[in-house]
Amino acid sequence: MKLYDCAVAPSPRRVRIFLAEKGITVPTVQVDLRNGEQFSESFRKINPECTVPVLELNDGTRIADAIAICVYFEGVKGEPPLIGRDPASRARIVAASRRAERDGFYAMVEAFRNATPGFKGRALPGTADYEQIPALAERGRARVARFFETMEAELAGRAFVCGNDYSLADITVLVTIDFAKWIKLTIPESCVHLRRWYDAVSARASAKA
Repeated sequence: MKLYDCAVAPSPRRVRIFLAEKGITVPTVQVDLRNGEQFSESFRKINPECTVPVLELNDGTRIADAIAICVYFEGVKGEPPLIGRDPASRARIVAASRRAERDGFYAMVEAFRNATPGFKGRALPGTADYEQIPALAERGRARVARFFETMEAELAGRAFVCGNDYSLADITVLVTIDFAKWIKLTIPESCVHLRRWYDAVSARASAKA
């Protein structure tokens, strides 16, 4: 088993944090995204979509999606549960994580890739070439600001995103907030609940994964 990773990229970081919380160690292969290694012929054979992370199982099966990889490891090692203990909690955590992806993580992707010179002609991840649209960068920034406000309201009176237990949803929100720093978007001072939560989850050993 091996994990195709990139130490500086946000998507594979979600998997690394998940694994650290589980106490699972998986050998990693670093893919140099900055120099385009993901587009090499050798990596295209591993993942034709040219993205990381990719988990390669011992039988050669490959899983090329961060959340799907987390689901796999939740099945391998149920404790501590990061995607719920029962059907209702699993549904709630998956819904919260997907919403954080949609409203926060993908908004950041929109803002970052449509404004960063290095992504000229490469505004979306994957194999297709798309030109940058400056208006989408501005919209992405506005969406991230709204995401901060939404999370501030939801974390009032809660230890974690889905209640009393740390979960996959917390990982998604944490990585989104750290990702936002790349374009100098930070938690507003007025978001006291979100800042309290962020300080707590950032202090966990897994956050350094």
